[in-house]
Amino acid sequence: MAIIKKDQLQKFKRKANDLLNRTFDQHITLAVTGLSRSGKTAFITSLVNQLINEGNNSHLSFFNPVHQGRFIAAKRVPQKNLHIPRFEYDASLAAFCNEPPTWPEATNGISELRLAIRYTPKGSLLKYAKDTATLYLDITDYPGEWLLDLPMLNQTYEEWSESTYALMKESPRAELSQSLIEKINQLDPLEPVDEQLLADISKEYTDLLHVFRHELGLSVIQPGRFILPGELADAPILQFFPYTAFENIELNAYQNAQDDTLIGMLRARFIEYKERVVRKFYKEHFINFDRQIVLADCLTPLNKGESSFNDLQHAITLILESFNYGQSSLFSRLFSPKIDKLLFAATKADHVTPEQHPKLVSLLNQLVYQTKHQLNYDTIEMKTLAIASVKTTKVGNSLHNGQPLPVLQGRRADNDELITLFPGAVPEKLPKSSFWDNQQFNYIAFKPHQVCDVHECLPHIRMDQTMQFLFGDKMK
Repeated sequence: MAIIKKDQLQKFKRKANDLLNRTFDQHITLAVTGLSRSGKTAFITSLVNQLINEGNNSHLSFFNPVHQGRFIAAKRVPQKNLHIPRFEYDASLAAFCNEPPTWPEATNGISELRLAIRYTPKGSLLKYAKDTATLYLDITDYPGEWLLDLPMLNQTYEEWSESTYALMKESPRAELSQSLIEKINQLDPLEPVDEQLLADISKEYTDLLHVFRHELGLSVIQPGRFILPGELADAPILQFFPYTAFENIELNAYQNAQDDTLIGMLRARFIEYKERVVRKFYKEHFINFDRQIVLADCLTPLNKGESSFNDLQHAITLILESFNYGQSSLFSRLFSPKIDKLLFAATKADHVTPEQHPKLVSLLNQLVYQTKHQLNYDTIEMKTLAIASVKTTKVGNSLHNGQPLPVLQGRRADNDELITLFPGAVPEKLPKSSFWDNQQFNYIAFKPHQVCDVHECLPHIRMDQTMQFLFGDKMK
């Protein structure tokens, strides 16, 4: 009979334990996206901050592992994909510790961060195998503007040009677009292309997209990489624009146009953009996502006016079409996604008084679920929440005409003035014309409170409910 030495037995036990860990420890990839200024960086920073500092005034009572006393600890660990930039958590958290505190710099591309979350299993088979378990949480941050490119995969250059031209002719884009449209209409589409001229007009179109987004507060921006180019900045693949005079080109002449003509090169670059940028992103990244949160700032469009809000509605419709999980959908045919939970979060809930939060959720439901019935979501669980990743205001009460009125107090982001106000009532349903005629909503952007210690938890609203929905079921 073979004699097993003690050191060999210990080695065998270690290997068996490692195998058990690999077998039972779980892994989930969480995708975080949202349109510009929806608070993605603040959300990821707060999520990580709450988990790694749990127990230090974290307020995660609706996150079951914490509520049930089964949460042990969380820490950052090296990410798997070494070719993807790391999410700059330390720099983002440091912004809240500045004097005065500032919002962290927004991310402009894709980035990742990995957490190992240790907990005690209770309601799964894990409790029979081991005392503790680990959930590996891979967080992927990517711009929501990239999602808006997805419909382009199912469009020809002519179709995309016509749909974009239709938007450019409508208010509030029309007046700002007029000069560019006139310049494009003067071009001969079948003449040999002048690449410098093409680059110059592409820059004008890109500049126009920046104005639409940052000055008009619009959400539908295509192509998304034009305003968030990342490593593709100044690349020819981002140098094309919608042609606005297709009615002046014979169909046969357009179909036979060579790539060295203006219209031929515009078409060729559009196709290249679809294949090398849009399709590549979804094939390399999106197919690996397990859970998805989409952050939406509904308050800024309410402030900006009817056109801005309608544009947000259009953008959310496009995003939802990107998440069509039906078997016959374009998305499913191309990428076979496995996402089974989708959370839409109305951000900056701390910028309205608490009794307005249900209305904010109701408004987001109206934006989301008007499209949901058109799509097949049988295999996905959806939820909406009103959250504040980092709470910036205090709630109080005042008197107005002798009646109690809930108010907020915080420091304005633009001049650091401490103010107290009632921002107004959030509409429960999609606003009608009468709302905009009598609009009294006064959304103010606030500065964050200072965090004195990187080990201190950031104040928040419903981050615990967010965690519970997105990955609490994986920690039973």
